[in-house]
Formats: sequence, structure tokens, C-alpha cells
Amino acid sequence: MRRQTILAAVSLLALSIATPTLAQDVVPLAPGATVEGRLAEGDATATDDAYRYDDYRIRARAGQRLEAIMRAAEFDAYLEIFREGESESLASDDDGLGEGTDSRLRFTPERAGTYVLRARTLAGVEGGSYSLALTERPAAGRPPRPTGIRVGQSIEGALTARDPETSGGQAYDAFSFRARAGDRFQIDLSSDAFDPVVRVGRMRAGEFNELAMNDDTAETGLNSRLIFTAEDGGDYIIRAMPLGTGGEGAYTLALARAPELAPAQPIEIGGTIEGALSEGDGKGASGATADAYRFSGREGQRIRIDMSSDEFDTYVELFDAQHASLAEDDDGGPEGTNSRLTFTLPRTGDYFIEARAFTEATGGYVLSLSEVEPEKAPDVLPFGSPIEGEISEADPTDSEDRAFDAFAFSGVAGQRVQAIMRSGDFDTYLQIGRAGAEFEALASDDDGLGEGTDSRLSFTLPEDGDYVLRASPLGADGKGLYALELNDRGPQPQPGSVLVGATARGVLTESDATAEDNSFYDAYRVTLKEDEKLVITMVSNEVDSFLVVGRPQEGGGFEVLGSDDDSLSDTHAKLEWTAPADGVYEVRAGTFQQGQTGAYALNVEKQP
Repeated sequence: MRRQTILAAVSLLALSIATPTLAQDVVPLAPGATVEGRLAEGDATATDDAYRYDDYRIRARAGQRLEAIMRAAEFDAYLEIFREGESESLASDDDGLGEGTDSRLRFTPERAGTYVLRARTLAGVEGGSYSLALTERPAAGRPPRPTGIRVGQSIEGALTARDPETSGGQAYDAFSFRARAGDRFQIDLSSDAFDPVVRVGRMRAGEFNELAMNDDTAETGLNSRLIFTAEDGGDYIIRAMPLGTGGEGAYTLALARAPELAPAQPIEIGGTIEGALSEGDGKGASGATADAYRFSGREGQRIRIDMSSDEFDTYVELFDAQHASLAEDDDGGPEGTNSRLTFTLPRTGDYFIEARAFTEATGGYVLSLSEVEPEKAPDVLPFGSPIEGEISEADPTDSEDRAFDAFAFSGVAGQRVQAIMRSGDFDTYLQIGRAGAEFEALASDDDGLGEGTDSRLSFTLPEDGDYVLRASPLGADGKGLYALELNDRGPQPQPGSVLVGATARGVLTESDATAEDNSFYDAYRVTLKEDEKLVITMVSNEVDSFLVVGRPQEGGGFEVLGSDDDSLSDTHAKLEWTAPADGVYEVRAGTFQQGQTGAYALNVEKQP
């Protein structure tokens, strides 16, 4: 990273960039207050006049339970809340008051700071008069001892504001039942007062560990039906709750034995079956109509299941002998709605396949089970040693029917690696994953080199260990020669510093830090006081500027507190932001598109 910090304010006007009109003032709003407002001509509007809005600033404590109610007779009210300086809402509500088109938004901030409550129309800019009230809700109820429920029992209950809540602010009631390993249950949760969600889990060290959930099904509409199989014997917990925050009212919860699984027909490895789903078929593990097949395999054997149909979108799922799900696929086949599942069997014994539709449907299908050659051990690819290779018919293929070559390398946590793949014969595609029996991509790239169809994949290793790099064509029909190199870019560069009132001029290069989308950035640290308001601008005639402000987290994470792409102009960024607390923050000067490099100017000033 090459940059220079200038300790005196430097005007950016010399760059001839016009500043857009500032948004309207944000009005303070405290819990206990009610305001009478009106959305009318002159108020702020969203892009393309999607809606009109007023903003209110709220100071909140971590864990403070807030409730905003917006009533309007002339339009459909809608509420959103944002952390100040951010553009992505933390929560929203349309008709949560349950009385027509008025809104009730309940929100519990995870940390203290300044938030913006947006009172807006659901759509359009017609607007009108409204009232907005903000209150602090009483503390949530303590998690109760779950109510016991037996198979065959139906319980009438009600969610209220006094019930305990999840970390997301949803009230819930808890019920317990006992199961043996392999027991299958059907749990129905219905309500006319809210959109119900049923969740099943177990308590671990005082925390609810969710194992399965259901929001709604084609058969039950907005009501929930969950088919659940207990993998182990013991006590399980059901949580009855609304889909969103604020849902309250009566409900019915029923626990029953699930329908028997569809009888399994035998299928041999290497066999093909022409079948048909019909309304009279049995039910699968999830409760959907399915045909089941049983086969025997050996440890380490690699199998492929293909399911195709001209009448519906296919879905296949593989289970072990205890009907624990191992893998599933919807459209991994080359034809879009057909399925293909490739899997290495973990042990010798019986396995089950469920053949069903992605949504409830009937019709004919073809199912085949075959053995595929185990993937050969990846070749070791040293850092900084370019190689030439060829993708051919003899290479193994992935679930998308793409032939690939695999290469192994080792690294340490925080190490930045970069792979570059070029070919004049096909559109290249790169993937990085952990070493193991089943490859799962951690990162991928198609055209990151920015020179057509060649690839450049930059990735920061999450932990010490062995990794696999896959080099392949983007499409299944790609074949031919390629060149590949793997480079060690070392650890992430440490941030520099910038003073408030100063301008930093720098140059983004390929050796700079990379964001999750593989774009380059320079990082600057700035020390601020709580409520200190900044205007941060980034101007460049060579890259599409992108600003991010946040703070590093323990474990190497980064908390984004604000960002902007083009508020200054189409390619220049401007961010107005307020520090939520005393501390050191990080400003990242980067690019909106990956692969871009070039000079920029970054200016950090106090808001006037």
C-alpha cells in the first residue's frame, strides 16, 4: 500500500466534484414522546420516488426494549429502524399493530448508540398526516419452565407482551416432550392472530440449540407443520412463536406421531428406475410426498444420484440407516430443474434415497444410482510456481458437470493467497475450499482479473490447515489449455492513520488488503469521541470509490457501521456519520468493483 497523510485540511473542490443537496434534518425522539407529523411535498423521498419519509433520531441503551407505533388514516404506514450512518435497516414493520394499515415496530438494540427511526409510506409519495409514539417496553418475562406436552395432545395458548423473547425480539412459549432415538413427530402450530413459526431443539448449557423449524407449508398456508425425527433419546423443546416481532394472540399447538415413512424399494448401484409421484404415495422425512429407495454401500465408496423429470422440479435427499440426512440437492444437475447428488459414503451399510418434488407435485421421473471414481489426491501447488495444465474428458467432474483439476496447498490463519487462472480456450473458474472428503467452496471467482474471461481469486485463510484449489471452466462444455499460479500475499496490511481535518492521498494496488468481494482497499484509523460527527469523502478519477467505516472485532472480524458508494457523484463517495462511542474506528477507502486499482484522495472532516 502506498499512501501519504497530509496533516492540514485540503479542499477537494479542485477536483471539480459537485456536492448533492443534503438530506432533511433528523428530528430527535425520546421514549415517552408522541409527535404529530405529515408526509408532504418537500419531505425526503427514496430513490425513484418509491416512498416518502420522515426520520427521527433515537438514543438507545444496549438491551433497551423500544416500541414505536405509527398511525395514519391517509396512507399505509411503514416503520424502519437503522443504526445511524448505515443504509441497511435492522428491523421493519408494515401492519404489526393488527388493526389495518397502522404499524408497530418493536426493537431491542444489541449495543448502545444512536439510531434512526424512519416513518414512511409503504409505497408512493402521496403521504398525509400521521402520529408517531415511542415508548419503552417493560422487561421481558423470565424464561419459564417449559410446559409438558404429550403425543396426541393439543394445547390452546396465547402469546403476550409479558412472555420471554428471543434475541431477535420475538415472544415465545416453550413446551417439552420426551422422545426415543428414531421417533418421528408431527408438530402443528396454528393461529388466526399472527403468522406462526414452530421450532424444535434441545437445551445446552442453558441455551436453546435449534434442530429444526417450519414457517408454513403448502398444506397449512401460513400455519406451521414440522415433521421431526429425534436422532437421540431424551427431552426436546418446542418453541411456539411469531414469524416477526410484535406478533401476539391465541394459538393452538398439537403434537402427534408423524405418518409412517414411505416403504423403501431396493435399488442397486448401477441401476436406473422409472417411477412416478402420485397423491397416494407415502410421506418422506420432511412430510412431503416421496418415493423411497434403499441400497447398500461401503465406506469410502463415491456414489452419484441423478433424478430427472419433464413434469416437475426434482429433489433428492440421502439418509443413513437411522434416517439422518446426509446430503440433498434440488438443481445440481446440468438441466436446471433436475437433481444430481455426488457423495462419499462414510461407512459400510444401508442407505436411503428420497425422490420427491421441490414443491408438492406429481408425475413421472427417472432415478439412477451409480458409482463414480474417487477423486484422486490433489497435486501439490507451491506458491509462486506457475504451471500449465489442460482440462480434458478424462478429468473428474463436479455437480455442475464441469471438469476440473485440483491442487493442494497449506497455509495459516490470516494468510492472504491469490490464484490467477488464464485460458484462451474457455472461460475460467476458480474455487478454494478446505481439504476433506467432500469439497465445499469457501470462495470462488469467474472474471476477477478484469481482462475478459480470466480469473483472479484473492482469499484470506480463516485458519491454519490444508486447502484445495479447483481450476475449471465456467461451463460444462469447457475444455482446453490453461495457465495457473498461486501467490502468497502475506498477512493483511496494518491500517495507517488519518487526522480529523486531514486529507490522505493514496494509490490502491494489487498488494493492498482485500475485502470479502476481492476488491482492494486501504485502511486508516481515526480516534473519535462519542457523538462526534464526520463527513468522509473519497474522490478518484481512476476507480469507482467505496467508503466503509467500522471497527475491528475480536477474532479478526470487522463490524461495519456505515458505508457509501456514490453519494458525491457516480464514482465518488461521501459518508456523513456519527461515532456511537469513544474509541478508535477504521475508515476503509476501497472500490465498488473488484480488480480496480488507482489513485484517490480521502478527506475526513467534522460536520459543520
